[in-house]
Amino acid sequence: MISTNNLKFKYSGGTEIVFPDIKCEAKDILLVLGSSGVGKTTLLHLLGGLLTTQHGSVHIQDTDINKLSGSDLDAFRGRNIGIIFQQNHFVDALSVIENVILAQSLAGNKTDKNAAQNLLTRLNIGHKAKSNIKDLSQGEKQRVAIARALINQPRLILADEPTSALDDQNCTEVLNLLHEQAKAAGSALVIVTHDTRLKDIISNRVILQ
Repeated sequence: MISTNNLKFKYSGGTEIVFPDIKCEAKDILLVLGSSGVGKTTLLHLLGGLLTTQHGSVHIQDTDINKLSGSDLDAFRGRNIGIIFQQNHFVDALSVIENVILAQSLAGNKTDKNAAQNLLTRLNIGHKAKSNIKDLSQGEKQRVAIARALINQPRLILADEPTSALDDQNCTEVLNLLHEQAKAAGSALVIVTHDTRLKDIISNRVILQ
């Protein structure tokens, strides 16, 4: 589903980051572990086409995303990739469920309020559907971000620290939901984190040094 080859990236004035090759098939989970500053978020942005690859390649299914640009890359990402960011970006003027449905509209899909409500309920925040985003806790916002990333049933789910703000119970539930959705949609799931609770659950993993 997704594979990389010889990825390297260097920020201006920084040290070049060399990433190990990764591969994650449909319905599988890959855990990318590493301490702060080793390039976990950079890798996620490269996998999602949010950063342009300087060296090496990223293939999602049969598509080399380095060969896509502009509107083609945006359209491909909207159809095929769901990203859960560490720092969530919401439209404050919209309610929780409206923020989730917005992801469907931006991807060119028909909006489905019932599907959005079901996801929010599965994440234990269904009762917050009509709430304002700014009134949520950080953990609740993180779960809205997960619902937003899953609503289009993407072929690739990229999650940046999806459990770091959650207690043990919600951590387990979120992980189960992510895996459940990945299997149902035939998606590959890549989780980038320093949350060591996950290493005891997910055996397929790489460690960034």
